[in-house]
This record gives sequence, C-alpha cells and structure tokens, in this order.
Amino acid sequence: MDNGERTDKPGAAGSIDYRGKVSAADSINPELYAKHDVKRGLRDLNGRGVLAGLTRIGDVRSYSEEDGESVPQPGQLFYRGFNIRDLVGGFAKSGRFGFEETAYLLLFGDLPSACELDAFYRLLAENRRLPAEFVRDVIMAAPGRDVMNALSRSVLTLYTFDPNPDDTSVENLLRQCLGLIAAFPMLSVYSYQIFAHYFRRDSLYIHDPSPSLGTAENLLYMLKPDKSYTELEARLLDLALVLHAEHGGGNNSTFVTHVVSSSGTDAYSVISAALGSLKGPRHGGANIKVVHMFEDIKRNVKDWADEDEVADYLARILNKQAFDRSGLIYGIGHAVYSVSDPRAEILKERAAALAKAKDMTDEMNLYLCVERIAPLVIAKQRKMYKGVSANVDYYSGFVYKMLGFPEELFTPIFAVARIVGWSAHLMEEIVNSGKIIRPAYMSVSEERDYIPISKR
Repeated sequence: MDNGERTDKPGAAGSIDYRGKVSAADSINPELYAKHDVKRGLRDLNGRGVLAGLTRIGDVRSYSEEDGESVPQPGQLFYRGFNIRDLVGGFAKSGRFGFEETAYLLLFGDLPSACELDAFYRLLAENRRLPAEFVRDVIMAAPGRDVMNALSRSVLTLYTFDPNPDDTSVENLLRQCLGLIAAFPMLSVYSYQIFAHYFRRDSLYIHDPSPSLGTAENLLYMLKPDKSYTELEARLLDLALVLHAEHGGGNNSTFVTHVVSSSGTDAYSVISAALGSLKGPRHGGANIKVVHMFEDIKRNVKDWADEDEVADYLARILNKQAFDRSGLIYGIGHAVYSVSDPRAEILKERAAALAKAKDMTDEMNLYLCVERIAPLVIAKQRKMYKGVSANVDYYSGFVYKMLGFPEELFTPIFAVARIVGWSAHLMEEIVNSGKIIRPAYMSVSEERDYIPISKR
C-alpha cells in the first residue's frame, strides 16, 4: 500500500485457518515414536516410568521381581522409608493429628520427638500470617474464577514481599518453604471466599487462622462461616492431607519441581510451576471429574444397588455413550498402581464413618459398587497390559464433598498437602544437583530451502 501500512498483521486475513495450520505443523506420525524408541510420557510400553532421578523422600511400589519378571502386587507407599500404613496407624492410635508430623518427616528425614513436634507446630503457627493488607491488595484486587490460578498468583506475589527471594541456599529455601506451607491454607480459602463473593454473591467471610489449631482444623475453621466443625471431619481431612503430601519423584508436579529448581530459579517460581501442573485434570483435578461422573450415574441409574444396571451404565461410559463421552471411568486406574492404591484403601476405610454421620451411606455404597464392577467392565471391553483399581482421586472428592468443601477447593486442598512434598524435593534437588535437567528431543522435521516471500 502507498502509505506503507502493513498488510501482514496477525488475523488480517480472517479466512486463514490458523488452527488447522498449527495442527498440520505440529502433528507427528505416532509410528515414529516406536521407530525411535521414544518413551512417551517418560514411560515404557509396560507402563513403568523411565528412571530419571534418585530420591530419599518418597517411594511407590506396585510390583515385585520374581524370576526376572515383574509381578503386580498391592501398592505400597513409603515416606522416608516408613510405610504409609504404619505412619497413619501410629498417629491414629495415639489420637494425634498426623499432617504436621508427616511434614516434619518429609522435610527433615526423621520422625520428630514430642518436643520437636511441639516446636514445629509453633513454627508453623508463627508463619501462618500474610503481609499486611495482602488479602485486600492482592487476593481481593483481582478476583478470579479459578482458585488454583489465584493461588499461583499469590505465591508469585509473595516473592516481592520477601527480603531475600533469590537466595537458593538450603537455609533460605527452608525458610521460604515453611512460610509457604503455613500460608497455603489461608491463600486457598481466602481465594475461594473472594471468588464466591464476587461471582456467586455469597457473603464474604475472612477468618484469621487460630494459632492453637493445626493445618486440617484451620482449613475447616477458616472455611466455615460459623467456624464450626466436628472432630471426625477434622481427622478425616487431616488423613487426606497426609495421604496427598508426597508420592515419589515421578509424579508430574514433583518432576516439574525438580526440573524448574534445577535451573537455579527462586522457590516461588518453582512452587508456582508445580501448581500449574497440579491444576491439570490429568493430575490434581481428577477428583472433580470423579464427583461429576457420580452425579451423572446417580441421575441415570435408577437402582444404585443393582450391580447389573450399574455395570450397563459403566459400559456406556466406557463406550463414549454416556457422561462426558471421553470413554473414561474416572478414578479407576493409575499410571503406577494396578492391584491397589494404598491411599485409596486407607481413605476408603476411614470414609465410611463420615458417610454414616452425614447420612450418605447409600452414596458410599454406590462408590463401593462401582469400585468392584468397573475393573471387570474395563477388562471385558478393552485389552490391558495390567489391571486397574481405584486411585486416591476416586475417594478424595467424595470425602471433600462430605466435609462441605466446594469443588473449587478440591485441587487447592491437594496443593495444601503436596506443598510439603514439593518443598522436600526442591531442597533435595538443590543439595544434590549441579546440573540443569534437560531431556533430549529428536527432531523429525526435514530440512527445507528458504523461499522468498514474493514466491510463497
């Protein structure tokens, strides 16, 4: 044009199929992955993860080696070498809440003495505060529809309030991580309260945490308008936090923690990146899909106790004829566990009492029914290299629902627990690594000659 105005502005030609162009440019022939022995998702063909690192923090076991073959076994989870069942049984037997004790173990490598645990409680209570006017000027100033995004934004903003944010010494990282572990319940609940007030016109309640309460009780105390909760509710929430605190180095968000921290960046950036990973429906958001699926089942299955009717509807879900047409029975199956997920087993054992107290036994029985039937339906419909069982997401959403948590808080509660594991892995990476994590990608594009724009 004579006036020199550019005509190649993005979007200038409204008829261009940009989506199609991106799909065509980025599509890779699936056969190439097998040809070049690429471990998609960092997993081999039998589903086992590719060994990418070493850790002393968590261990997930789902098979044993017998005569050179991998034999599936009931899943086991270990925190710093302690079986999760022993940990849960230990604090439950003596009537203690377990999350703070678990956090101490994961961060420092040993179970605390009574004096050490008491001091750790006080340390978290002292850190359970936010900068002056943070709620007003940060959380309330930009209310969002997604609590996980609001949580991530708050974490990044806390960087600006830190007098020494970029120091990656273990001492400074521990200070920052303890501050974030203590702050996450507040950041999560307050972000939800602001969301509910601005987008649902609910009354706004901002309760300061109580210094005399631990993490689980404070979550309920700050969320409930009247600050009331039962001991059964608090203990089941505490258990859920313990079970979600760590799951080895190979889960997506913890691997993200290792990858990002290996670059030498600050702790706030690392934790924000982990939050972005956890937000995904294939990771921390899966329990919401389970709850939605069960609402659909309850609407469409007339007799919840009729196993044949339940099985028929599950087959319809699997065949993409019902629910969200994805072909997935959410909460059934896991990348590692095949026989059983110990977290799901423990949560299920404790959830029955709350279901009875909440007059939700019929719904609990439906969960038990689907758990029994779903693996059989899946085995009948599809060829599988391993068995499937209920994972922790299968029951956690139901538990949170019984506790009165809105679904917008399901994944943030997961984050309140997993921030402990992320913190431990962040420091482990810094202590042991002097290299940035940089996996290899093979290019499968062909070389091309440059074409002048006049000839394109």
